[in-house]
Amino acid sequence: MSGVIKKSAEPVPIACDSASSAVSRQKSKEAVLKFPPPKKLVIASRESRLAMWQAEHVREKLALLYPQCSIEILGMTTRGDQILDRTLSKVGGKGLFVKELEVAIAERRADFAVHSLKDVPMTLPEGFQLAAVLEREDPRDAFVSNDYASLDALPAGAVVGTSSLRRQALIAARHPQLVIRPLRGNLDTRLGKLDKGEYAAIILAAAGLKRLGLPQRIRAFLEPEQSLPAPGQGAMAIEIHAERDDLQQWLAPLNHVATAQAVTAERTVSRNFGGSCQIPLAAFATVDGGTMRLRAMIATPDGARVASADLTGPADAAEALGSQIAAVLHQQEATDILASCHTDAAGDA
Repeated sequence: MSGVIKKSAEPVPIACDSASSAVSRQKSKEAVLKFPPPKKLVIASRESRLAMWQAEHVREKLALLYPQCSIEILGMTTRGDQILDRTLSKVGGKGLFVKELEVAIAERRADFAVHSLKDVPMTLPEGFQLAAVLEREDPRDAFVSNDYASLDALPAGAVVGTSSLRRQALIAARHPQLVIRPLRGNLDTRLGKLDKGEYAAIILAAAGLKRLGLPQRIRAFLEPEQSLPAPGQGAMAIEIHAERDDLQQWLAPLNHVATAQAVTAERTVSRNFGGSCQIPLAAFATVDGGTMRLRAMIATPDGARVASADLTGPADAAEALGSQIAAVLHQQEATDILASCHTDAAGDA
């Protein structure tokens, strides 16, 4: 059983929303001696091979920080793992991959959960928060095929598989001659469908392939100019109960400030548009010193209508920049595009 939850009248700010602020750094320093090192920690994780790799990665990092701590992984199957015959946009969205893990935290069967950040809802349930965002892996999309070298090399009518409306819209806009079909399942399942000949090519996150030691499956990387990544793509996050001050202290060394700033801006864009899987939306930020560049896009699923923007601003004002670029998108066609997406989703229900 995990340790008893301790209440705090003044919780430490969420790492991914204020990781770079002077106040957060000061509070983190003051908290160093507040709790002794942990004796036991339990990590909640989905049971897919990629999810377990991520949990093991966090366990290894924590073992270096706290060598006397016993760290276990509680593998779980989520509703998102069970529903494979429909796209996420039609069955409930991103929350399907995290709900069971949050229940384990609330019931104290686990201390925290490790997630692919792009699978985490833009607004967390009351009582939960992100304690750390780890350094980002490759954020790009990857073109995977056994027979073709790139999207440009695919013949007209070739079937491309993707689980994402964002990827669907971007491919449709540039390659209207291709046939795009849904692709569900974990990474190994998706690769298996490709190898069985169900698709001429599939589009996956490069980060997952690299983490599982499968970079050789990547035939081409889709650069952000060609396929702007999803908010949080390539980043891992740790979710805790908001009252666990002890975990906030113990996990703080894992937080990567530049990544936390970038994904805060990206997730702010998505939150401004409802944070739904029913909307083809991309947002990608990079940090260079104290400056952040944020690019964002919203489109109809067929790629016929696209609104995009590219802004720079202070890296320590990530939420403000995210809201600013959302406003720029609204000044274009974003509002009409959003309404069209909701109408299409209602028609498919």
